Parts: sequence; structure tokens; C-alpha cells
Amino acid sequence: MAQVDTLFHDNDHEVLRFADLVVGEGVQANQFCIRHGDRAALIDPGGDLTYTPLTIALSRRVNLNGLDYILASHQDPDIIASLPRWLMHTRCQVVVSRLWSRFLPHLASSYVTGKMGEQLQSRILGIGDEGRVLPFAGTELWILPAHFLHSVGNFSFYDPVSGILFSGDVGASLGGEEGEVRNFADHLHSMVGFHRRYMASNRACRLWVAMVRDLAPRMIVPQHGGYFVGDQVARFLNWLAALECGVDLLDSSNFRLPPRDWGM
Repeated sequence: MAQVDTLFHDNDHEVLRFADLVVGEGVQANQFCIRHGDRAALIDPGGDLTYTPLTIALSRRVNLNGLDYILASHQDPDIIASLPRWLMHTRCQVVVSRLWSRFLPHLASSYVTGKMGEQLQSRILGIGDEGRVLPFAGTELWILPAHFLHSVGNFSFYDPVSGILFSGDVGASLGGEEGEVRNFADHLHSMVGFHRRYMASNRACRLWVAMVRDLAPRMIVPQHGGYFVGDQVARFLNWLAALECGVDLLDSSNFRLPPRDWGM
């Protein structure tokens, strides 16, 4: 059964976290909804494994006719593979890096040609590397650069009303604390391997951290695993800024011709 947490609620503004939607072998992922009045934005809605349970849980809290945006931090299947269904059943615009906007039609083959293809392109909002501030129901949603932090065209999203930064795979964890992280030292083991492999370099990490420190978010919520609040935000940023990862760890041993396996 889907777990739904309210991360923020004040007057007519609400931020929801959906978790435990994946049944079977797929990797669990978090989905997020920002609602302001009768309008909504959905962040990283996932693929076929999450579409049906997410739609059921979401429709209990939000009128899907009011879904203005789907925000995709990058192009992976667990981020946006459910695109055709959202296009069919809602009127949303899909917000994604301009680098990946040309590839989304591969996920929605029934929309590629003729008038359907024109409608698809009109509903994809490709964002340049510098990011953007989007109008949203009388408020704003900020699209922030997070390039090379897992994907070459990658964004984080910020809701200035709640002070929540949606960080995608930055800060993601597998097998650590779910919900709010209470003990960063105990949670660290669930992040280290993933970040060393999936973040491109310490330089990219440091640049993102510097930007986020200027932003001073109240909460950082990744797409996988637990999220950081209050003092844990600073602990996470300090750790990430010092992390060696990606190309920092490469040497000639990573680029050798493979041995012949005569047993094949």
C-alpha cells in the first residue's frame, strides 16, 4: 500500500511525498506533488511500476484536471517512463532538460507523427542548462542546475513557499533510513556506493553544494530513500562537498581489455 507523507502544509499550499509504490524487484522511488489551491505539479512520477498506485493515491488528494506540470529531473525510466499515460489522462506540460526533450518521443510512440506529434512537442517544455523560474498558481517553481550529478542534463527543483529542495538522485539512498533521516552517520552507508558511482566528479558536487548553500533550503528530499531536515541538511552538504566520486576514482585499471572467457 502506498505511503503518503505530508512534508509541508500551510493554508492552501501542500507538499506530498509518495513512497513504497513499487511491488516486486523494481527499485523503490519517491514521487512528490506540490499543490497550491486547485493546481498541482508532480515531480519524477516514475514508470509503469508506479503509475497505477500513484494515480490512485494522488487522485485522493488532488484533482488531476489541475495538474499543470510534470517535472522530470532527468530521463531515466524510473523518472519519466510513464509519460504516455500522463499525456493521455491529464493536460500537463512536461518539464525536462532541453538535452532530453528530443528523446522523450521514444517513450510515447503513439504521439510521434502528424497532429499527435505536434501536440506532444507543444506539451514538452525543454529547459536550458541555466535553469528557469516557472510560474505556478500565483507562486513559483525553481528549476536549478544539477548537471553531471548522475545525468549530463539534470535538474533539481525548489519550492520557495515550503523551502523544500527536490534533489533527484543527489542524496539518494538504498537500504538506509526511510522518511526523515535522524542519524546521518548511520545513514551514510546507504549513500556512499551509489554516489561514488553515479555522481560524475567532486567538482560537480562542490558547485551544486555552493549553489544550494546560497539557497538555504529547509529540507532536501531525494528521489530514493530518506530525506534531510534542519541540521541534517548541513551534514549532507558537507559530506557531498568532500566526496571523491565518478572520474575522480578512475585509473588505468578501469580501462583494460577484458579477459577471454573460454567457458562461454
